[in-house]
Amino acid sequence: MSRKGALPDGRAPFFFTKITHFRQTVVETSRVQLVYCSSSQIMTSALASKKQNIDPVADSLSEREQEILRLVVQSFIRTADPIGSRFLSRQSGIGLSAASIRNTMSDLEERGFLDHPYTSAGRVPTERGYRVFVDRLMESKKLSSVDKTALRKQLEELYGDTEKLLQESSVVLSSLTSLLGIVLTPKLSTGILERLEIVKLSSDRAMYIVSVRSGLVRTIVLQSRLEIEKEALDRVVALLNERLAGLTLEEIRTTAKDRVADLEEEVTGLVQMTLSEADSIFSEPPEPKRLQHGGAHHIIAQPEFQEPADLRGLIELIEDKNSVVKLIDGSVDAQSVRIVIGSEVADDFDSDKYSIVTAQYSLGQTVGTIGVIGPTRMDYARVVSVVEGMAAVLSNTNPKS
Repeated sequence: MSRKGALPDGRAPFFFTKITHFRQTVVETSRVQLVYCSSSQIMTSALASKKQNIDPVADSLSEREQEILRLVVQSFIRTADPIGSRFLSRQSGIGLSAASIRNTMSDLEERGFLDHPYTSAGRVPTERGYRVFVDRLMESKKLSSVDKTALRKQLEELYGDTEKLLQESSVVLSSLTSLLGIVLTPKLSTGILERLEIVKLSSDRAMYIVSVRSGLVRTIVLQSRLEIEKEALDRVVALLNERLAGLTLEEIRTTAKDRVADLEEEVTGLVQMTLSEADSIFSEPPEPKRLQHGGAHHIIAQPEFQEPADLRGLIELIEDKNSVVKLIDGSVDAQSVRIVIGSEVADDFDSDKYSIVTAQYSLGQTVGTIGVIGPTRMDYARVVSVVEGMAAVLSNTNPKS
């Protein structure tokens, strides 16, 4: 009797044998048993994604079909060339003839998991094929301790400057993945005010500097005709900090009037101006300003963007910050890495050529998003480990609290 889960030649499928050192959870499908590694958050993400992208046809894939699909995806990610049956027969060590592999690939094409770009060429994964690979067949990876140490060393000099830290993080992400690194700074509304400063710039302008405990800073310049000496200015600012520091910016916007009610008759007029402009002073900056991206030259070098039309589309995507923020903001679960592939990205956005991998990071009480944008042909396992590792590094930078 053949071993349960074995291929026709008696060998265990690759995706069974390669992950035996991880803790394993067996998940029953309608036809076969699949083994998931539970050692990484990516598997949590995959399961969550499956709930949103249930594919009954994928449940009926035989073990041989899953193995061939996995090999095609991995080979195409590595070579960027269509994968033929003879190539798999010679290179994969799967122990099947080219004819058997070709028949299986043909079946996978008919069911929408592979495509045949040219009559005489091999096959390439479809969006559906990538989704099954990510959710069911991809091996989980963890960022090595060596890589984590390297990340920290590259960023540790910037730990005191949150804005520069986040900008450099996007560059480092890009260099490690050869994709476009993206960082979305946390929303300030959930940040706790550490200190408010007011600087008189001229006779008719004053600058408010709002510092929150995550290390983020917002500045805004207001028109002001107030005549006020520095000593009086410092006294009023100290009173405002006494009443407002320790509150979130959202709390300040909604409750500041009550908290400084006894100061409204203050003679300089500074308290009144602060209250009247509170919605502007303690508001979120414009959404595009929250976005940092780096390493465009890395993604441009990918073979998917060698044609002028494809390159133009990529540049338009990079320059359209509003759309990028919309794509990645709120797209992740705090407990997992999120992978969005092709047309899953957005119904109203021409993005079926791209995949986005994101994770959340924490700075104090605030939460931001970090990730990469690249072609659907990306090394998902590697990218997930890098994004997950970077999020962990940023979350452990120990901002002031």
